[in-house]
Amino acid sequence: MMYATIVTSIAFALFILCPRMAGMTNVIVNATRTNIVYVSIIGTMISLPLIVVMVLIFKQYGLIAALGFSILTDVGAALFMREISLKAGVETFIISLFVIAGVRVASIISGHLP
Repeated sequence: MMYATIVTSIAFALFILCPRMAGMTNVIVNATRTNIVYVSIIGTMISLPLIVVMVLIFKQYGLIAALGFSILTDVGAALFMREISLKAGVETFIISLFVIAGVRVASIISGHLP
């Protein structure tokens, strides 16, 4: 049981990394002139409970509800960034729209596979 949990957790850790996170971190750091390593570490710690909420929402209510939660957090990020930089807020929002569209298109395409 513990071995399976560790292996699955490692797979999750590798899966959760994505270029969107790197891109958004770069947008935030460029807008604020902060340290990219500190922002990555502190932001990761803050995101841990949000990740748990996201997977619980997905498990209980499905993809649409999880996307709804994701939209809320992305809009929240855009609002925070707007306080610092309107450009960064708009970039955050646009990237969020592309991610949501990508998830939907991927579901449609994979639904046609055997």
